[in-house]
Amino acid sequence: MDPVGKKIRSIILAGGSGTRLWPLSREQYPKQFLKFGETSLFQDTLERCLMLSEITEIFVVTNESQKFFVSGQIKELGYDIPVGNILVEPRGKNTLPAICFGMKEIEKRFGSSIVGVFPSDHIIDKEAMKTIEGAGSLASENLVTFGITPRSPHTGYGYIKPGSAHGSGFTVLEFREKPALAQAKNYVKEGCLWNSGMFLFNTELFFSELETHAPDVFKAFEAPEDINAVYNIVPSISIDYGIMEKSSRVAVVRLDEKWSDLGNFDAMYDEFEKDGSGNMVRGCDNVSIGSTDNLICSIQKKLVSLIDVSGMVIVDTPDALLVCPRSSSQKVKDLVSVLKKKGDERAYLHQTVYRPWGTYTILESSERHKIKNIMVIPGMRLSLQLHHHRSEHWVVVKGMAQVQVDGEEFFLSPVESTFIKGGVKHRLSNPGKIPLEIIEVQLGDSVDEDDIVRFDDEYGRA
Repeated sequence: MDPVGKKIRSIILAGGSGTRLWPLSREQYPKQFLKFGETSLFQDTLERCLMLSEITEIFVVTNESQKFFVSGQIKELGYDIPVGNILVEPRGKNTLPAICFGMKEIEKRFGSSIVGVFPSDHIIDKEAMKTIEGAGSLASENLVTFGITPRSPHTGYGYIKPGSAHGSGFTVLEFREKPALAQAKNYVKEGCLWNSGMFLFNTELFFSELETHAPDVFKAFEAPEDINAVYNIVPSISIDYGIMEKSSRVAVVRLDEKWSDLGNFDAMYDEFEKDGSGNMVRGCDNVSIGSTDNLICSIQKKLVSLIDVSGMVIVDTPDALLVCPRSSSQKVKDLVSVLKKKGDERAYLHQTVYRPWGTYTILESSERHKIKNIMVIPGMRLSLQLHHHRSEHWVVVKGMAQVQVDGEEFFLSPVESTFIKGGVKHRLSNPGKIPLEIIEVQLGDSVDEDDIVRFDDEYGRA
């Protein structure tokens, strides 16, 4: 496509909760940022949007804990997105407020526009973007959604029943919820399409239909330009319930390309290549006997072996192991709910945690101690902070550390170390050209992550 001819702006929804592919994904590291190949699902979505929009015309709606993944993964691809194009929701309120947030910003920045709305965690062939671009004229007078031609009677997707031909698409007769298997078979026979959750909207028509069918949402976004005030009063509601199922001006465009929302491990199994025994193996060695049709995944590069096991999910991470039948993989989110009720951090965090300045990996921990491997990106630094309930001992493994402790600054080379008492302000920086790696030993009455008081932070954290 000719870049000069791009006429569509894009919204990427990137605020997922990371529950359905646990323990691979976590709430603070959801599936859109996972890399199943060289790039993540979010990065693939961004590349597809660049077929429709310039980088300055792409807006990402996310949340506070994930905004640094967004900016970091965009930079990793070599693009420089304006800071104002990353829109941070104060709290999740489902898809309609998230889309309104992006649509308002695009209207303010560019005036009346045709806008594509895309989830950040789907797999779809790039050829589909040509069909989406071709629906621009249909979107001038209709709220356009995109339906996927079913490959099977799937129970994990909602369905759209198309009516008569209408421009490059069809009128919509009905939206249908995720069905039982017997219903799904009937839906496929009727010619229904999977509901992809992708849209093409004209800003003027969108806000007109929003005012008619979801006036409380429309009114909330008419508030003064304080997004916290907006999200204090806006209801939590999906785009389908709020507008699409109520409007008489909805059209659906059929997409015949390969598509998946990777909604659970069974969908992940369907998507990726299998070996001669029907096993999908990722990230590990596998030697199995009499075992077929399994999903086997490890991020520890270990040997995983099965004997006479079939149709199972085996996912191994440093801090959690999941084993379940593939047919039960929809229940993983229920397991995560149990962990959250227990206050278990493993529902939210991996042992390796990503921060805007780099990463840390928890090597060992108890109630009164924690040992971390910390990596700081060249030129980056942590916040100026203190801890009330713990002291810290830093040992440099690689690189040069610039350390500030109680107003004094000094440098540490590999093997050198320093000790920071509880209650003392301190900061760690990497002034060098290679990653800085240190081992941090925390000791105290509390080694929780919430025992941090920040005095200065370059990344806007509280």
